[in-house]
Amino acid sequence: MTYIAVLLTSHNRKHLTCLGIDALYKTKQIQGYSIEVFLVDDGSTDGTSESIKDQFPEVNIIQGNGNLFWNQGMRLSWNTAVQKREFDFFLWLNDDTILDPSALLQFIKTYTEAVLLEKREVIITAACRSDFNNDVFSYGGRNDEGPIIPNGTLQECKYINGNAVLVPKAVYKIVGNLSEDYTHGFGDVDYGLTALRNGFKCFTTRDYIATCKPHTEIQGWCNPSLPLFKRWSLFHSPKGLNISEYKLFRKKFWPNQWILDVIKAYIKMILPLLYRKLL
Repeated sequence: MTYIAVLLTSHNRKHLTCLGIDALYKTKQIQGYSIEVFLVDDGSTDGTSESIKDQFPEVNIIQGNGNLFWNQGMRLSWNTAVQKREFDFFLWLNDDTILDPSALLQFIKTYTEAVLLEKREVIITAACRSDFNNDVFSYGGRNDEGPIIPNGTLQECKYINGNAVLVPKAVYKIVGNLSEDYTHGFGDVDYGLTALRNGFKCFTTRDYIATCKPHTEIQGWCNPSLPLFKRWSLFHSPKGLNISEYKLFRKKFWPNQWILDVIKAYIKMILPLLYRKLL
């Protein structure tokens, strides 16, 4: 039997979390594969844990302290999973990401094809559409030119979004858990780039296999329609840019230009309209 640990974290999104887990369990199961779900309920007050226990009693629920956000919540979920058993794969899954019925099968097919091509383990990120009624890219694989639109072929990517990502045990053994340096954002992209540094490649699925609405509010820190004090707050917030962790991220992977990147971020936050004109 091949074991897959599905890792999630949630905070006060009971409805979305239940929809996401329900879609996971409704995916077409693969003979010889078994999934086990690990959900961090990060201090929810909306009855998330109670609803999950009622609807999906097989889910492992881990209680957070209410201040974990995505990256730290996923770290806790992952640490809990590896303490229970030795899994063959780890599937990151955002609680607002709805997998298609064929998603697990497509993950394994893409992984198998890429491993045969590379002769080494790989990471697979799901191509996500923005809406059930269209095939407009929202999250998945990216390169320096932008998002990688699925076209029915195997495509390599440089950056991965963490909405739905398959990480094999062999990669985890080398790269480990998500970095402890981040609270909410950057952890998924950091993980993919760290894997690349260790000789592992990342690929996106051949087709869209999940749906997740874009989180447009994350760019509020440079939204000119917001007052400066609000942009400043989001500039330092875990759910905004989080400038202190942005510095760490840029310095880690772009050591020769991180100072310029940080200066540009300040200009973009303080003078967003001027920044756009200068681009």
